[in-house]
Amino acid sequence: MARKYFGTDGVRGEVGRFPITPEFVLKLGYAAGRVLVNHEAQTRPTVLIGKDTRISGYMLEAALQAGFTAAGVNVLLTGPLPTPGIAYLTRALRLSAGVMISASHNAFQDNGIKFFAEGGKKLDDALELEIEAMLEHPMDTKPSLELGRARRIDGAADRYIEFCKSGFPNDRNLRGLKIVVDCAHGATYHIAPKVFHELGADVVVIGGEPSGYNINDKVGATHPETLQQAVLEHAADYGVALDGDGDRLIMVDRNGVSYDGDQLIYVIAKARAARGELKGGVVGTVMTNMAMELALAEQGVPFARAKVGDRYVLELLHANGWQVGGEASGHVLCLDQHSTGDGIISALQVFNSLAELQMELADVCRDWQPFPQTLINVRLNGQDWKRASAERLADAEAALAGRGRVVLRPSGTEPVVRVMVEADEAALAERWARDIAGAIEQAAA
Repeated sequence: MARKYFGTDGVRGEVGRFPITPEFVLKLGYAAGRVLVNHEAQTRPTVLIGKDTRISGYMLEAALQAGFTAAGVNVLLTGPLPTPGIAYLTRALRLSAGVMISASHNAFQDNGIKFFAEGGKKLDDALELEIEAMLEHPMDTKPSLELGRARRIDGAADRYIEFCKSGFPNDRNLRGLKIVVDCAHGATYHIAPKVFHELGADVVVIGGEPSGYNINDKVGATHPETLQQAVLEHAADYGVALDGDGDRLIMVDRNGVSYDGDQLIYVIAKARAARGELKGGVVGTVMTNMAMELALAEQGVPFARAKVGDRYVLELLHANGWQVGGEASGHVLCLDQHSTGDGIISALQVFNSLAELQMELADVCRDWQPFPQTLINVRLNGQDWKRASAERLADAEAALAGRGRVVLRPSGTEPVVRVMVEADEAALAERWARDIAGAIEQAAA
């Protein structure tokens, strides 16, 4: 059954436009609360609610709180905290669920609601469908004796800081490293600098002054050029860029070169394979560069591709019993460290891996150079793009065998199909991408 409101990572949109309105979010909290109450008939459920630094977080937090308590669910409020911090505390406090108010890397005008189930894991499809079904029923507030309570909790940030540090070996530190930390004016502004400082690094902070309106504004993981400039200006050894809710990571070396999620995953996997502790293989997505897959294969490391979205990477990791995976966008998963992607913890895993390999980031990443990619968005006008592209797709795959890949992916938000071709030569990638895109365009109704 298709989901009506939930996307790949919760409910998201522009604030003030359905579904990110106080009225809908109130009802969403109530519906989720009713589902929890139905699943925990013997005890009163308790939910943790956190948020990033968007101005709309105050409004949506109040709406969610009202909805949950009206359904008879107790609420704990953390204030600003990274998404992976909410996942961690949901597990650590043995709570029924966690909720994060955030639109991740989007601008401040957007916001969203993402849920974590008991144990800090992403909500599965069945529970999302139950919540959506409950949304179709009118609100029926519990009697006063059965209403939930809400309170703010102290020390959430400190607990999460200690959790982040706990995965870094006790006999290792970051002393001698100067690190620029870009917090994207987001939820990590009071977390990430302390983690790296307490592990011994000399920390320079940028993107650490949230106003409610500047989250992800020319800073953070989606704007690595700001970090690149800061690393060079401060003569730092490394730069760490997080996104607005702290689950993405991009890094920069002392020469101002940036490294995406694929490259950082490779560093972590190589170090673990070297010490015989990789535990299986690596999961990427259909967009992961083929050169990385080939480099892993040379080291005997299996590789599998999931659909785009860290949700699907996580599902495939669990299915395979593996631990390491992610996306080029900066979602890096190390399931022995956390149940979800965590930018701070992933950065520490990279630093630990470099120390084990006794290599610089640039040196490890020289193992492979990304194959050139050409991406063309083709607007659809009623044509059957699969049929239209079939002949040219078959020709391209035959020509690129062992030298590249073709990925055709329809957009989930607009009438567009994305044609991506990668090859060991840029000219090949561009030629076949244009051929396939042209065939689809010519078939327009």
